[in-house]
Amino acid sequence: KYLWVIPFLYFLNILLLLGVDLFGISVLGARRWLKIPLIGLTIQPSEFMKTNMMLMLAYQIYKNPPDKDGYNLFQLLKLSFYVVLPFLLIAKEPDLGTALILLIVGLGTIFIVGIRTKIVVIGIVVTTLFTPFAYKFLLKDYQKERINRFLGNPSYHVQQSMIAIGEGGVDGQPKEKATQTQLKFLPVASSDFIFAYLVERFGFVGALFLIFIYAFLILHLLSLTNILKGDYLAATTVVAVAVLIFLYMSINIAMTIGLAPVVGVPLPMFSHGGSSFVNFFILFGIIENLLAFRFSVDLYR
Repeated sequence: KYLWVIPFLYFLNILLLLGVDLFGISVLGARRWLKIPLIGLTIQPSEFMKTNMMLMLAYQIYKNPPDKDGYNLFQLLKLSFYVVLPFLLIAKEPDLGTALILLIVGLGTIFIVGIRTKIVVIGIVVTTLFTPFAYKFLLKDYQKERINRFLGNPSYHVQQSMIAIGEGGVDGQPKEKATQTQLKFLPVASSDFIFAYLVERFGFVGALFLIFIYAFLILHLLSLTNILKGDYLAATTVVAVAVLIFLYMSINIAMTIGLAPVVGVPLPMFSHGGSSFVNFFILFGIIENLLAFRFSVDLYR
């Protein structure tokens, strides 16, 4: 009976994103923050939108579940509206990294829930044809520069990151010999490039162990959908969180080894930084609540 809270929070977050465009604080050319009157604190509505978008998508899928063949084009467009709307508002700030993550998580979740095969094929073709147009006319100069650096010579950050990873070897370096981090050659070693720090200290074995933990967590979340069949609210939320963790982990690791452009994507629940850490624990708290509620209902049937 409290599900009305989900659309309420979603559209409240949309209003906050609109407020950023009208009244937001601009820092280094990006308008992403709102200042709270009287207390002087600032908030970044795009961070809250990740959670609210996933819950809204789960709510809509719960209200309108797919048939056995998956969603048709009209149903897909209706669901995509709740993903594309915040994507456009966040991309306009500009914060293309966050916007793209939100878009991929949303559409990826819908894909896993079920879309008709011909729609997937059409989507791949349209995306392929649209990408050159987006690069030429929609991306800003600094965004193009990041892509060009990725395709050409790596930036200083990535060069130092790859040196740190190379020095790690099989089993890593002792703390006093981990020169890249000890001598501060590796920038933002505790957040964006923490994977490079981990590999320098604990080597290939440490990297495999960390990736195994993420893989186990993602597969465990996806396996929960087997016991949540018919409960689209809980199942969709679990899938969305699994996709988000996979996306963050993949982009962060690929970025540190020069296989993706440098963007401010943290390693989930590992990088230093409060907002991402808190956001993930809110999501896990929501999942625990959904699972506990389902099991308590099943127990007393």
